[in-house]
Amino acid sequence: MYAIIRSGGKQYRVEPGETIYLERLPADAGETVTFDEVLLVGGEGETRVGMPRLEKATVVATVVEQGRDSKVRVFKSKKRKHYRRTRGHRQPFTAVRIDRVQA
Repeated sequence: MYAIIRSGGKQYRVEPGETIYLERLPADAGETVTFDEVLLVGGEGETRVGMPRLEKATVVATVVEQGRDSKVRVFKSKKRKHYRRTRGHRQPFTAVRIDRVQA
């Protein structure tokens, strides 16, 4: 059974047992998180699609870790003007392991 959830403005296809990386969630490692914004549930039997989301459908997950992604370097320059700027960015993330999909 799989589901499509929305978290952090993005959509993710999740199945029980897999680990996904989401935008940072306000939860510590080891805590249980419930996603109630389920857009689609499928896999066994018929596929149910929400308009815009399914009522009474949830996805339960456990937070594995909080971290930051690898550094992205942003470099801007203008030719012949001696203008150069370098900035870096590390996006925070939350790794969660999907425990179950409740349709």
